[in-house]
Amino acid sequence: MEKAFIPVNIALLTISDTRTLETDTSGKVLRERVLAENHLVSDQQIVRDDMYQIRAVISQWIADADVQAVITTGGTGLTGRDGTPEAVSVLLDKEITGFGELFRQISYQDIRTSTIQSRAIGGVANGTFIFCLPGSSGACKTAWDDILKDQLDIRHRPCNFVELMPRLLEK
Repeated sequence: MEKAFIPVNIALLTISDTRTLETDTSGKVLRERVLAENHLVSDQQIVRDDMYQIRAVISQWIADADVQAVITTGGTGLTGRDGTPEAVSVLLDKEITGFGELFRQISYQDIRTSTIQSRAIGGVANGTFIFCLPGSSGACKTAWDDILKDQLDIRHRPCNFVELMPRLLEK
């Protein structure tokens, strides 16, 4: 018997020194896709590519019991200002190493070896799933369409992240 759909409360964070709400195409792509799948956007913000600003926003969300997942876009590259993985990884209780691995494998089909420059990561902090994506709208489409859409849907088989959510804080 198929389970009934359960909407997930998802917070979206764009990390950029240059984007605004009007020019944030990656944030718009994520918002549209999240809402198209009948999930909820609990908050959406843009912060500068600053480790402490990133941690401050994400820390607020992981402390909020109403936020079940966080998706970030931007700051996962190799330039001097790219620090999203470093900012977020210290907050994680558990890393989902397969997320970054699968993202790069899927991306290889489109961008070939350039995918090695992506430091996309996933993990869990205080019972909240966190996924850090590159800043391009193409990368956001790939991550959502080919990974997150299914894993954030309780009807996806054989398993998904949603059915784990009630158990994440077990000791």
